Amino acid sequence: MKKSYILICFVIFIATKSFSQIGGSYVYDFLNLPSNARTAALGGTVLTVKDRDLSMAFQNPAVLNKEMNNQLSLSYIPYLSDIKYGYAAYAHTYDKIGTFSGGIQFVNYGKFDAADETGAITGSFNAADYSFNIAYAHQMDSLFSIGATLKTIYSHYEDYNSFGMAVDVAANYFNAEKQVCMTIIARNVGYQVTSYTPDNHEPLPIELQFGISKKLSKAPFRFGLNVTHLEKFDITFDNPNDATETDPLTGLPVEEKTTTANKILRHFIPSLELVISKNFMIQAAYNFQRRNELAYTTRKSTSGFSFGFGFGIKRFTFNYGRAIYNLAGGSSHFTVNVALGNADKK
Repeated sequence: MKKSYILICFVIFIATKSFSQIGGSYVYDFLNLPSNARTAALGGTVLTVKDRDLSMAFQNPAVLNKEMNNQLSLSYIPYLSDIKYGYAAYAHTYDKIGTFSGGIQFVNYGKFDAADETGAITGSFNAADYSFNIAYAHQMDSLFSIGATLKTIYSHYEDYNSFGMAVDVAANYFNAEKQVCMTIIARNVGYQVTSYTPDNHEPLPIELQFGISKKLSKAPFRFGLNVTHLEKFDITFDNPNDATETDPLTGLPVEEKTTTANKILRHFIPSLELVISKNFMIQAAYNFQRRNELAYTTRKSTSGFSFGFGFGIKRFTFNYGRAIYNLAGGSSHFTVNVALGNADKK
């Protein structure tokens, strides 16, 4: 128990002492994309699902456990503007040591036309991001577990390349009897080893997150709340193009001031999972920040909402998640988990 508290303090310390910004001021932002369908359905960030779903370990390595032994997870996302990305992982448990997983996250931005300063087409080029990671979790006692993910990052845009290293460190509390789960995690703590241009090293998207969930004992509902960017209070982006009024003297748009309540709510992602059985679930969530940043000012519609479902058949489980950004559309996420060989023998 004492060791668990020490780790939690360490997670908070390394995140708050590290340089952190949001809103396009860092590199490797693809690391924050929801890597699987269930995460996308639950709002894009979810830390407190500890079951046999290996795909959830990318968000939180501390939820790796022996039920994921010898499991393969594959995710594919046909993203916006023909961008495609995905994630693949495999887990194995070693008795008295813990559970390990290895995975790869990739984003393919497609092919682009190359042009000179006059606009003449000179050829084409590709752009892509990759992250190879190794995760480990150890069950300290019946309630507490710790985990970490080491990420090696490679980015390639035309003739520009970059290499970086990062680590996620997490502590998890899970009471199976009361069905309460809590996690604190520091994500993407690292360094850009090789920059795109000489002597221009940029910060990584370091973030401190907290999550809590509770499943009702006599009803099939799991309520969750994830809190993002604990290291920075004001995460608003004020876009002058969203202004609805103009100054009568200057003719310039008048920016609306963001209230304190709005700033606070941007950190919270509430979610609900209907656990009909261990082989069938339905998810829904609301991302306040996404709605405020991506929705059209005049027609917000269902921006910020997400939903999905998952079902299992023998050794296979399939999950689908849909995230709605604005009236222009959203993204669909597909994940398949496969229990291989002697997956249940650990």
